[in-house]
Amino acid sequence: MTIPTGAERLHESRDRDARDDIRVAIAHEWLVSYAGSERCVEELVREFPGSRLLTTVARPSQLPLDLRAAQTSFLQHVPGARTHHEWLLPVLPLAWALRRPIDDVDVVISSSHACAKAVRVRSGIPHICYCYTPMRYAWLFEEERGRVPVALQRPTEIAMAGFRRWDVRSSKRVTHFVAISTAVAKRIRDFYGRDADVIYPPVRTDYFTPGDGDRDGFVFVGRLVSYKRADLVVEAFSGLPHKLTVVGNGHQLESLKQRATPNVRFVSGLSTEALRALYRSSLALVFPGVEDFGIVMAEAQACGTPVIAAAAGGARDIVRHGETGWLLDEPSVDSIRAAVTEAAASPFAANEIAVTSTRFSTARFRAEIREVVNAYGGHG
Repeated sequence: MTIPTGAERLHESRDRDARDDIRVAIAHEWLVSYAGSERCVEELVREFPGSRLLTTVARPSQLPLDLRAAQTSFLQHVPGARTHHEWLLPVLPLAWALRRPIDDVDVVISSSHACAKAVRVRSGIPHICYCYTPMRYAWLFEEERGRVPVALQRPTEIAMAGFRRWDVRSSKRVTHFVAISTAVAKRIRDFYGRDADVIYPPVRTDYFTPGDGDRDGFVFVGRLVSYKRADLVVEAFSGLPHKLTVVGNGHQLESLKQRATPNVRFVSGLSTEALRALYRSSLALVFPGVEDFGIVMAEAQACGTPVIAAAAGGARDIVRHGETGWLLDEPSVDSIRAAVTEAAASPFAANEIAVTSTRFSTARFRAEIREVVNAYGGHG
């Protein structure tokens, strides 16, 4: 896909009123919290004002105003659905199947990491899927096995084989796939046999910017769960002369505290302003977990902060090895220690790192999504 130039985007902004008659419907998995995928949906709604927003279950009190008018499914009335939406996976295909086909718009955008791409659309209406990943539990079960109780692993594996077959069938309803990273685009090609454009999720690069203060110490930001690999980071800093701030909460918190040395501190519940200040004052973000994209890494880079990350997933799109950080072939205690030691001794230009993050900006996300929708909506 050709990315518009600055002049083309300016022209697009001036001419937008002439193209806002494109009628759009947006389908998202569920709206029970405000996290990375919900930020994407919020920007989609802002780019296409007046669009219809469909979901399975919602908690309006947890959402920004732009997302509170979502049309929910029958699952909204199931007791506990709004607080335990993860239990609904087996019935999500049914929730989308029971909706009447969308027939009163020009383009449908599904915002999907599980089943939203199965939204029913009248024949002839283009369906663009903004895909965070093909259903992780179904396709990457071996990676997810550790999160499933041992007694349920075999039945879950059988169920996920059925989900894979359903997932391939539902992928055929999509006119055009857009992936959040090159890693996800590869999965779409491998699992569905489809090509996908890559449009990175929106990052507030106008807010996350470099500061003027001194930098000291390192930071880890993320949920304290096994796949984020905070355990490797905490152990790596044992014996190092550098400080580490661990930002997050999760079931590993207490065990990590017990293993941590005095140079490691734990904080949670930081405001966005406090998180930005921490990025700005750190020598590097240490992020060994593998993410489909990794907004935390992009936020840190926008603040001019180098990133130490696994050479996998979204990090390959975000971190330029030797320029804006270090990519580790196999994250381990030893490789993290070596990268931290190198980062502490390496001068870097925060402003130069921050410039590379403009490719993740909110304005860029909206312009590129608009380009795809215009191409399929007949107003390009």
